[in-house]
Amino acid sequence: MVHGEAWTIKEFFTYPNEYIYWTIQIVMYPFMTGLVAGAFVLSSLYHVFGVKQLKDIARFSLVFSFALLPTAMMPLMLHLQQPQRGIEVMMTPHFTSAIAAFGIVFSTYGMIVAAELWFVYRQYFVQTVHELKAKPDRTAWESILIPLYSVLTMGAWDISEHALEKDEKAVKILAGIGIPVACFLHGYAGFIFGSVKANALWMTPLMPVIFICSAVVSGIALCIITYVVCMELRKLIFAWKRKQNPDLPSTEELKSVEVNVVTMTVKYLIMFLILAITLELLDLIFRGYTAVKSWDILRSVIYEKDFTKIFILQYGFGNLIPFILLLMPRLTIRRAVVGTLMVLLGVFMMRWNVVIGGQAFSSSFAGFMEYHLPIWPHDMETFKEGFFGALMVAVTPFVLFFCLSRILPVFGQKGGH
Repeated sequence: MVHGEAWTIKEFFTYPNEYIYWTIQIVMYPFMTGLVAGAFVLSSLYHVFGVKQLKDIARFSLVFSFALLPTAMMPLMLHLQQPQRGIEVMMTPHFTSAIAAFGIVFSTYGMIVAAELWFVYRQYFVQTVHELKAKPDRTAWESILIPLYSVLTMGAWDISEHALEKDEKAVKILAGIGIPVACFLHGYAGFIFGSVKANALWMTPLMPVIFICSAVVSGIALCIITYVVCMELRKLIFAWKRKQNPDLPSTEELKSVEVNVVTMTVKYLIMFLILAITLELLDLIFRGYTAVKSWDILRSVIYEKDFTKIFILQYGFGNLIPFILLLMPRLTIRRAVVGTLMVLLGVFMMRWNVVIGGQAFSSSFAGFMEYHLPIWPHDMETFKEGFFGALMVAVTPFVLFFCLSRILPVFGQKGGH
């Protein structure tokens, strides 16, 4: 069976070799890289621009961005017919093509985030090692943490005021450098689509900018949801532990912190959401106004075939309704969660409409193709390019974040930046 034949439905006149080749994994690829970039930009709002109200969620989003990083390559690896050769992009990077340059950008960004995390948590590593060594009765986990944190200090045991000032300065420099690298990491995904001259829907110079803006929106939205879920779990745990230790923060104190952080973060989410919506609508209006040769087939796809996906799911449920919900006065946590979930839906549908919608019309301009997402896999191909393959990609960063949170405290760190 030809790759793509299992999930492609053809209508009217299409060429025999035309199928939906780029499937759900190529939708997940720009979506996941966008989350990486957006989470890092959110953390940089505190480290670079000094927005002190975002201090708590800045550390949280930095760790979350690092957890999201390995999943940026997962969709590509699952989509490749020869995934064992994917490592060559990392080992032999060059600038002769956009996808080949990914190795350089991805490696650079990964080193920047790792270095920034080290400077943020170095003081914590040193203090924890000294405290655990002085502790007479250690648990098995604490005994494991001593050599682990000792290695992570990398021999830098100085936590004097002067040394910590240098750490803080290094964090600010790395965050400043990381912002354009993070934007380029995702912007080049839009560049890949925007530079495809053979596809009328993708060929636009606005594509990289639209991808970057929507990436920041999706990253901030996911950080808000994950932060709220973690805070709700903390409140339950602290309520139980307060029976033995009354000095722990009360549920009301944690709720106050949660509301303040979420309210402030939502303001930045709205700002980037306005920018993303404006650029997307500008691109749509420009296409209609110029009405190039391919506009007839594009109009059929946008206003007829994909009307529900674009105007109802993406712009309606994904942009307009959450915009109203988040702008209404006296924002509540529940309303913020609903709004940010709908924002994520809108960004995902934007990726879907670009990737799948761009392949919906035939090169003959006289036929259409429709992608049917394989739900229950009957072989490895339909698993990788189906619902469960996408679900595996979506769940992986949360598993990695949980593992990292056992080592790097994302809440209530002693000292740090």
